[in-house]
Amino acid sequence: MKGEWAEIFALLRRFRWRELLYKPTDNATLQFLRYIIVGGCAFVADFCTVWLLKELGLHYLVAGVFGFILGVIVNYILSKTLAFSGKKANMSAQMEFILFVVISLIGLGLTELLMWAFTDGLGLFYLLSKAIAAVIVLLWNFFAKKLMYRKKPNKE
Repeated sequence: MKGEWAEIFALLRRFRWRELLYKPTDNATLQFLRYIIVGGCAFVADFCTVWLLKELGLHYLVAGVFGFILGVIVNYILSKTLAFSGKKANMSAQMEFILFVVISLIGLGLTELLMWAFTDGLGLFYLLSKAIAAVIVLLWNFFAKKLMYRKKPNKE
């Protein structure tokens, strides 16, 4: 892990932004930092959609579904180009997308459950509930997708 951080700081010191953000890497720390950027962009799309639809009169849980769908689309595109660039799942493209959607649907279920628990159960403001749920679901999404894009073991 120390070497992973050293690699990241070396890229930062040399202003190697392209390598820092796009170059394929096995550095798990760098992948996670990239995934935070990916998750942040997806969260902004999701959060703004939830806020807008709630302001237009939809129930916050219904708005949460639509926000999450937009967030998944943003997440899929950015995951492929940033966080896991150069990585291929050990399956067909169709199966990769299906698995990505399944991981995301589990994330949606977690998001809805957590938003309901925090908003209706604990009385938190729905956008605060959304933010807390997003952090928890970010961790689920990263580790599940990291497993999906792991290297195939060498057969000898």
